[in-house]
Amino acid sequence: MSNDSKFLARVLRHAPDEIGLSLGEQGWVRVEELLRAMKKAGRPLTRSQLEEIVATNDKSRFTLRGEMIRAAQGHSVDVDLGLPALEPPETLYHGTASRNLDAIFATGLVSGRRRQVHLSPDPATASRVGERHGKPTVLRVDAGRMHADGYAFYRADNGVWLTDEVPASYLGFGMT
Repeated sequence: MSNDSKFLARVLRHAPDEIGLSLGEQGWVRVEELLRAMKKAGRPLTRSQLEEIVATNDKSRFTLRGEMIRAAQGHSVDVDLGLPALEPPETLYHGTASRNLDAIFATGLVSGRRRQVHLSPDPATASRVGERHGKPTVLRVDAGRMHADGYAFYRADNGVWLTDEVPASYLGFGMT
């Protein structure tokens, strides 16, 4: 991920105030306002450079709609993406570092610094996520059973599934 993309992700997910931005309730900010704030912060971008970052980001981290932009998910700042609750697939996956397994099976998956737990639609994506943190392990999440038990799921603009928590009783190993 380019330095501009990393900086943009940090600003739109975690630290908008770092460059004097205020995100709307659902995380949106006007493109013009973002570009002006980036320039003031010594990180100038053109509209076409911004569009290139959005189009080529490997994880589709950003959503650009007309004159508005936001991070698709992964916020630590207080935003409500306004996503509708959806019925998830029967199985979702979570990639993590092997060293985290004892804690995960003791407490389940919790959001930590982010607003929600992130789940992947397939084991390969989850493995790539886990690799960022060390030796990866892919956990199977019984999302269908969780949903039937009343847990809400949301799908971000980039296809990442979100939920508030995953109790350990819904977790397992394997790809099936």
